[in-house]
Formats: sequence, C-alpha cells, structure tokens
Amino acid sequence: MKIYNYPSAAAEEKINATLERGLGFSESEYRNVNAFIEDVKLRGDAALVEYTNKFDSKAVNESNLQVTEEEFAHAEKNVTAGFLRALDRAVDQLESFHGAQREKSWFDTPRDGVMVGQMVRPVDGAGIYVPGAKGGKTPLVSSVLMGGIPAKIAGVKSRVLMTPPMEDGRINPCILVAAKKVGITSIFKAGSAWAIAALAYGTARVPKVNVIVGPGNIYVTLAKKIVSGTVGIDMIAGPSEILILADKSADPQFIAADLLSQAEHDARASAVLVTDSNDIAEQTLKALKNQIAKLSRREISEKSIKDFGYIIVVSDIETAIDLANRFAPEHLELLVKEPFAHVGKIRNAGAVFLGHYTPEPVGDYVAGPNHVLPTAGTAKFSSALSVENFTKKTSIINYSENAFRKEADDIIMMAETEGLDAHANSIKIRKE
Repeated sequence: MKIYNYPSAAAEEKINATLERGLGFSESEYRNVNAFIEDVKLRGDAALVEYTNKFDSKAVNESNLQVTEEEFAHAEKNVTAGFLRALDRAVDQLESFHGAQREKSWFDTPRDGVMVGQMVRPVDGAGIYVPGAKGGKTPLVSSVLMGGIPAKIAGVKSRVLMTPPMEDGRINPCILVAAKKVGITSIFKAGSAWAIAALAYGTARVPKVNVIVGPGNIYVTLAKKIVSGTVGIDMIAGPSEILILADKSADPQFIAADLLSQAEHDARASAVLVTDSNDIAEQTLKALKNQIAKLSRREISEKSIKDFGYIIVVSDIETAIDLANRFAPEHLELLVKEPFAHVGKIRNAGAVFLGHYTPEPVGDYVAGPNHVLPTAGTAKFSSALSVENFTKKTSIINYSENAFRKEADDIIMMAETEGLDAHANSIKIRKE
C-alpha cells in the first residue's frame, strides 16, 4: 500500500483507476453464463441437478433438490446457543429498521371530482440468493437475513432461497436455522448462474419469482444482469469497497483493521484511507503490515491491498469529503473527532459509519440497515437494498363527469399536438 499526496498526478491516476474498474468480465464468461441460463430454461430441474453434481455435490438429485422438514429439524439440533443468541439480536434489529421502511398506499382529492392515489403492493415472489462460501464451511448467514427480512416485511408471500449444497448434499445448518427464523421455508440446493436462471424462469420444482436479490461471484452477477428485465434485481454489484476519512483523533490500529475487513472479501476489493494527517498515514501503514500477517485470508487481503488499496493525504477534511463524494463508496467511515459535523456534507455513499466505535462490520451483521449496498460509484444514483425493492406502486385515477369536462379541451390539445388522433377522439367522443 502506497501513500499519495493530493492533489497530484500520481494520486489522480490511482483514483481514476479505482473509479473506472467496473464489473470486469470477459466475453467467454458472458457466453458461459448465457448458456447456463438457456439450458435451465430448456431442461429445468435436470439441468440444475447436473450442474450441482458437477460443481458442488454428487449427492443431490431431483427428489432431494428441495430442503425437507427433516433437514430443517436436523439443522436446529446442530447450531450452538451462542449462534442462536447472535441470530436473535441480528433479526430483531434488522426487522426494527426495515419495519420503518414500509410504505403505505395513499389517496387524495386534489380537485373537485378528481381522486388520485398510489397503491403499494408486494411482489408475488422473491428469490434470495446466498453464496456457498467455501463449500458451505463459512455460511453467509447475514445474506439470508439481508434478503429475507425486507422481503418478509414487504409482505411477499413466496420467498425462495437458493444456495449451493455442501459436498454431502446438505445445507449448512446455520443457513437453514436463519432462513426458518425469518420465515423462509422453500430452499433449493443449487448455486451460481443456474440457480438465478431457475428463479427467473421457474422449473417444475422451483417457483418463478418476480425479484431476485443477493450477492455472488461474477457468474451470479452476470446471470442477474442477463435476467434483469424478466425479473427485478437488487443491483449489479462489483467488488466490495471501503473509504475511510480520518483525522488525527483516529487510531491507526482501528483504521488498519477496518481497511482489512473489506480487503479480505475479494482480491479486487478496494480499501482506501483519506486523511489530513501524515502521521496517521504512516502509522496506519505500519499497523496494516502487522495485522495482515495474522489473517487467515492473508493472500486475498495482500493482493487487494497491493492492487486496490492506498492512502491519500489531503490538506484538510473538507478536501477529504469532496473526494468521498467523488468516490461514492459502498462503505464510508468517518473516523474523525466530530463526525456529526460532517455527515450532512456527504452526498454519495452506500452507508456511512460515524465515529471510532462504528466499524463497517457492525453494519454487516447487527446494526439494522441492510448491507447490500451500491458499489463502483453507483451510490450516486442508487440505494441500499430495502423493503421498497420488494414492492411495486400502482397509480389510481378517478374522474367525475364534471371534472372530465372541465379538463377535456386541454387533454385534446395535448393529444393533437403530439399527433395522436385516437387519444384525442377518446376524449371528444365523451364530450358529444
């Protein structure tokens, strides 16, 4: 990890390289994903089982593709009390936060004889994708919660979870217990692009859904990109990223730990520190070297830090905030003396973490807000996964005859201006 002074040509080059890296996929990857999708559309469950046998587990067949009640019961006996305690806390706090996002239908009478409004309704079906994570050995329980809870609160009736099985054909018990805790009982043992295809188009066993959410590798992400439009998706997510703004009040050990919390995700993850203190920059560099040597995912973290990690030294925090808005990072930490004095200046970020004791991982698990966040600068125009992703809004319009006649001539004028005679005639015929 290098230190750059800003503004400078070297710093500008590094910043631009980060901002322009994009999703990053090859033509062959796109072709492969498209082939998987077409095969699932054609052969359904048979294709799902074939790919699951080839890449994840030979123990899965069409008859045990869906998780059974027996498997749920077995899972409940194989999780610890400590896990259940942490799960209860996470679920309670996530449900509380997402419950506040629930929107209501509304109706208004803005003019005599006119009623307009908006009905908010949940989609009929939602698919939640959960990656396999080292063959199920490191279960991504948080992904179950982040997708399942807002779908539940939105009122979605059919909630289907797809996740790759472990080698023995089972799903990690922590995943099953978490899913049941949030009301997901339809779980299928399939992953990657073929799982996304099954959710988007349906099979004999897997119900077709209307929205698909959840993280995944490049094959999952490309599959979501391809089926988008057939179904709704949460977002096209790139590698994870964190930007930390720190002043001299920050602890370099905290900064280093927080940078590495994202670097360990992916070799293409971005971890950047922007500070107005040369001393903080130097001390963070030393802390990084010491901490990274102790990580179980050291190789991934080292590559991430080497290729996409760096430190920028600026003249003041105002300049740092300008850079933060330019980055529009997925995760933004304000490790400064008075974070609340600066948060109002942040325009672009997926989530903002305020203060020295609010590291990014609290948002990953228990804080309440969703951790599915826009990446690669898309926080400039998009938002975190929420209850809204699982709802749709229908406009409602009603006119009395008097109200219709009062506005009819203006409607005719607009229609004829656009050359749409049939539109105009639909109004004229009612005036006769």
